[in-house]
Amino acid sequence: MATKPEIFIVESLNFDDEAADRREGEILSRMLKLIGKENTTYYYIRTKRELKEIIKKFDESNFRYLHFSCHADKNGMATTLDHVSYEELGKMLEPCMLGRRVFVSGCEMATPKLAGVLLKNTGCISLLGPAKKINFADAAAFWLAFYHLMFKKNKKSMKHRHVKLSTTELSMLLRKRFNYYLSDKSKEAGCRKINTWKELL
Repeated sequence: MATKPEIFIVESLNFDDEAADRREGEILSRMLKLIGKENTTYYYIRTKRELKEIIKKFDESNFRYLHFSCHADKNGMATTLDHVSYEELGKMLEPCMLGRRVFVSGCEMATPKLAGVLLKNTGCISLLGPAKKINFADAAAFWLAFYHLMFKKNKKSMKHRHVKLSTTELSMLLRKRFNYYLSDKSKEAGCRKINTWKELL
């Protein structure tokens, strides 16, 4: 069954961020609906157990784009109450990655480790996210502009050249590096990193 060109957002923050109402994913979901993506789906979770259940909902939705808004480091992502290693996350997502793209707001989440488990032999198309620490305002600005540009170019699909171009332009504008990994069966890791950063003249 063909996937639908819709966005499924999963968010989880620590208690301090919750108290400060820094729900970037929730803001993004509302803004996406304002620009015409009315079917955008948003879930807020606090535990690893909830994450497993929400991934099942993502699979059932048949949406093509999965977006994580959370804290993370080089070893794994965080829910409010649990740590989830990238190996664990990869196993959770492996059955439902065919023909889909993953976008992450978490700092250091778009790593070779996560790219390897998501893109090798799963059918997942790509992984995109910030290379280093990024604040909530920059993350929200990037993702809203990115999705707006993608769907303005093509409402039904995202082409590699458009992802690369828009990521490069927005990275330069915000002066924030983003890591973009594309599935590549010719590589031992199952993926390759795409250069999306050019120094300003």
